[in-house]
Amino acid sequence: MAQEDPKKPFVIEWRQGFKVNIDQVDDEHQHLFTLVKALNLDSVQQTVEELLDYVVVHFSNEQALMEKSGYPAFEQHLKLHEDFAGHVADFLGNGDAWTEERVQELRRFLNKWLVGHIMTHDLRFGKWYAEHIASPAAQQRQVSLAEKAAAIKPQLQPQEHSAPVQKHRGFFATLFGLR
Repeated sequence: MAQEDPKKPFVIEWRQGFKVNIDQVDDEHQHLFTLVKALNLDSVQQTVEELLDYVVVHFSNEQALMEKSGYPAFEQHLKLHEDFAGHVADFLGNGDAWTEERVQELRRFLNKWLVGHIMTHDLRFGKWYAEHIASPAAQQRQVSLAEKAAAIKPQLQPQEHSAPVQKHRGFFATLFGLR
């Protein structure tokens, strides 16, 4: 296996194989790859700032979707995002001047992390989401539950009568001399 040349740009292009089949998440992942690819020495500060802003947006959107859908591995996924943010903060906070090598090191780290994270954790979420939230069967279960709830709701509310209730004097009225 060939050794990577640290001076050669490390670029990974977005591929269909990275799709988690949740449109918003896939669009955001694709944009992250575009931003990482755009990293270069001439515009590193601007691109890094844009990348960091977008990572915050993406993580917030992805985490909100996971939490709203009841994803069972949400807390673990949140921790992965927090760990990533810590690594990036350490890298950016070390005070070193930007050089071509440092830009490539950042690009290499971001690309490897993105690919690894998407191909394991995000694909796992995408599969779970498809099975439990987005599939026709899951949607039918949600509709069925909503229909059942709608059917039960009228039974829980006081019944209205179209005609006034008549007072009947039957057996007990006769027994107690009320007739």
